[in-house]
Amino acid sequence: MSVTVADGAAKATRREWIGLLILSIACLIYSMDLSVLFLAMPAIVADLDPSATQLLWINDIYGFMVAGFLVTMGTLGDRIGRRKVLLIGAFFFGAASVFAAFANTASMLIVARALLGIAGATIAPSTLSLVVNLFRDEHERNRAISVWGTAFALGGLIGPLIGGLLLQYFHWGSVFLINVPIMAALLASAPFLLPEYKDENAGRLDLFSVLLSLLTVLPVVYGFKKMAAEGFEPIQLVPVLFGLAVGAIFVRRQKVLEHPMIDLALFRIPAFTASLMVNLAGVFFIFGIFLFQNLFLQLVIGLTPLKAALWSIPSSLVFTVMSFQAWRVTNRLGPVRTVLLGLVVNALGTGLMAIAAWHSSLVGVLGASMIMGLGFVPVILTTTGLIVGTAPPERAGSASAISETSAEFGGALGVAVLGSLGTLFYRFGMQDADLTGLSGSDQTSVTSALGTALEVACNTGNDAAPWIDLAKASYAGGFALCCALATLTLLLLAAIAARVYARTELDESRIGGH
Repeated sequence: MSVTVADGAAKATRREWIGLLILSIACLIYSMDLSVLFLAMPAIVADLDPSATQLLWINDIYGFMVAGFLVTMGTLGDRIGRRKVLLIGAFFFGAASVFAAFANTASMLIVARALLGIAGATIAPSTLSLVVNLFRDEHERNRAISVWGTAFALGGLIGPLIGGLLLQYFHWGSVFLINVPIMAALLASAPFLLPEYKDENAGRLDLFSVLLSLLTVLPVVYGFKKMAAEGFEPIQLVPVLFGLAVGAIFVRRQKVLEHPMIDLALFRIPAFTASLMVNLAGVFFIFGIFLFQNLFLQLVIGLTPLKAALWSIPSSLVFTVMSFQAWRVTNRLGPVRTVLLGLVVNALGTGLMAIAAWHSSLVGVLGASMIMGLGFVPVILTTTGLIVGTAPPERAGSASAISETSAEFGGALGVAVLGSLGTLFYRFGMQDADLTGLSGSDQTSVTSALGTALEVACNTGNDAAPWIDLAKASYAGGFALCCALATLTLLLLAAIAARVYARTELDESRIGGH
C-alpha cells in the first residue's frame, strides 16, 4: 500500500529507526563494493589472466554502470515505488554477487560487475528518498541523513579491512559473497519495516529518455576517467562532447513530455539548484585533492602504500565521525548556516593544505585533510538534505538520483581537471631540469610525471640525481596550486550561495514539509 506524505512533522517510531538501520547496511555494502575489489586484483589476475583492457574494465565498469543508471532508477522509484525498486535491486545485487564470485573468465567477471553496477544504482537514490519519506521531522531527518552518510563513509573505511581479512583465508570470490546474506536480510525485513512510497500521478517511464540519459552520463564519465588515468589529450574530449550533445537532446525531450523522466521544474527552485551546485563543487575538490594527497604521501614524502594508509586513518576517522555527528551541527545552526560555515571551514582546510604541500610537510597535509573533513561532511550531507527536501515529496526519488549523479560527475571531473592542472604545472616546473646522461625516452618520462620520473631514477641507479628534488618540488607545487584554487573557489561559492539562499527567503523549519 502506498503512503501519501502529508504536511506536518510526525515523530519517527522505533519502526522507522530500525528501517533506517536496514537501509544503512545496504548503503554500506554498496560503498564497500566500490573499494574492496582493488585488494582482490592480484588474486584475480593470477586466476583469470585478464588482458590489460579487461583489467581496466573489471575495475571501472561497476562505477560506470552506477553513474549511468542512477537517474533511471531514481525516476523509476517515483513511478513504481521506492521500496519495490530497492528490493528488486537488492535481489539482483545478491544474484550478481554470486555470479561474480564464481566467474571463471575475465569476460564473465566484467559482465557480473556491470550487473552489480546496474543493481547498485538502485540503492543510493532509493535509500535516500525512503529516508526523507520516513523522517518527516526536520531534526530527525537531519540525523537520519547523517546515519545514511555514515554508512557510505564506513563502507569505504572498512571495505579494504574486511576484504583483506577474507582474502587472507578464502578465495577472491569471497569479497563478493559477503554481499549475499546482507541483501537476503534486506529482502526479508524491508517489506515489514519500510512502507511503500511513489507518485500516484506519475506516467509511464519513457524508454527513449532512459537511453538518452545513459548516452549522456556514460561517455562524459568515461572521458573524465580517461583524462585522470592517462593525462589530458584532446581526443579524450570526444566522448565528453558527445555526451553533452546527447544531454542537450535529453533536456529538450524532457520539456515536451507530459511525464518527463526528470522534472526540469526542480531546477527553477533556487535552493535546489544552489544546493546541487555546492554539492557538486564540494565533491569536485575533495576527490581531486585526495588523489593528490595519496600520491603525495608515497611519491614526495616516500611512504610505502601501507604506511600512507596508516597515516591517513586519522583523517578517515574524522570523515566517519563527522558523518555520524553532522546532524547536530545542522540542527543547531540550521541548514543554510551549516552549508555556509562548512564551505568556509573547507576553504580553510584547502588553504592550509596548499601551504603544507608547498613545504612538503607530512603532518601539515594530514592535519589540513582533517580540517577539510570537518567542513566538507556537514556541507555534503546538509546540501543533500536540501536537494531532496526542497523537491516535492513525489519527486524525492528523482531528486535523490540527481544529487547522486551530480556527485559522480563532480568526483570524476575533479580528478580529471585538477589532475591535469597538476600535471601541467609539473611539466612547466621540469622545463629547466638538467637531464644530462638520460636517453631521449627517459627524459620524456622524467618530464611527464613524478611517478615515471622516480621509476627512471630507480631503473638507471640515479636515486640521488639533482632533478629528483626538482621533480618532487614541481609535483608539490602543482598540488599547492590546486589547493589554492580550491580555497578561492570555495570562498566565492560561499558568497554566491549566501546571496541565493537569502533571495529564496528559505524557511528552514519547513524544509521538506511541502
